[in-house]
Amino acid sequence: MDSVSNPVVVESRARIRQPRQLAVADFFSRHAKHLHLELENTGCSMDRAIHEPSINRPGLALAGFYLYFAYKRIQVLGNSEFAYLTSLSEPEQRRVFSRMCESEIPCIVLCRSRKLSPPLLNAARDIGVPIFRSSMNTMKFINACTHWLEWEFAPVASEHGCMVDVKGIGVLIKGDSGIGKSEAALGLLQRGASLVADDKVVFRAPGAGEIIGSAEELGRFHMEVRGLGIVNVPLIYGVGSMRIEKRLDLVVNMRHLASMEDVDRLGTSEHRYRLMGVEVPYFEIPVSPGREIAPLIEVAALEQKLRSFGHHSAIEFNKNLLKVMAEKRIS
Repeated sequence: MDSVSNPVVVESRARIRQPRQLAVADFFSRHAKHLHLELENTGCSMDRAIHEPSINRPGLALAGFYLYFAYKRIQVLGNSEFAYLTSLSEPEQRRVFSRMCESEIPCIVLCRSRKLSPPLLNAARDIGVPIFRSSMNTMKFINACTHWLEWEFAPVASEHGCMVDVKGIGVLIKGDSGIGKSEAALGLLQRGASLVADDKVVFRAPGAGEIIGSAEELGRFHMEVRGLGIVNVPLIYGVGSMRIEKRLDLVVNMRHLASMEDVDRLGTSEHRYRLMGVEVPYFEIPVSPGREIAPLIEVAALEQKLRSFGHHSAIEFNKNLLKVMAEKRIS
């Protein structure tokens, strides 16, 4: 298939925000279930900040080497750290452990459900360092925790519009206020689509050249429909009508037909939408009274799925047309 050259790129105006820190309290409240975390000591400073989306195993620090100590990260104690601590006398354990806690670390996680001795727990409490315990083994915890930290520290941007999952394609529906974005999303829900977010979509770019859309927690599972108010989508359409998050694959911009100088009738020209450095396919759909938009957005999503498998309907049609015209000239 011939590729489309020189696509037209539409730049997003969304402001990108880069999180610089994460409070330990927020980390615990959002990810305790995923990481099987339990708070081991109470009365500690849960407003301590995690500054880096990585994990550190403080074996060298416990041994007294602090030159390259990554104190801004979550500190994880596994079997090797516990083996070293237990090789020391109790006064020496408290000394090296207290020195590590005094280094402004955000928190400590004990893997494999290990427990610290009461003197070490008291030392952490006196300094204000939260201690968590996880039933996960050390490597699995580090891998899972790193994944969630990268998500928390990923660049964030918000777009006004609705996002739906149409047969596996994540579609952002944009357009002027009152043009019918929510009505189009409702039409897609009736056709089996799933709602990701209404009115405001929060995007994160965790890497790998993709961006993930989700709803703000307060408005999740709900839509605002003019004339009806707030509706609870899963109660009306079932639990299958909702997605917590979805990769963005396509942007559809609804525009009034009267405001469009030229409408692409063949689809041979390609447009892209650049958001947070990632470009995704972009369509503009003209809106006029009496025109049902939901089927058109569904077709756009299916066409995008075809293109991902190497089939471009407009280009293939154009090639066949040129072939027929050439054969007629020869005959």
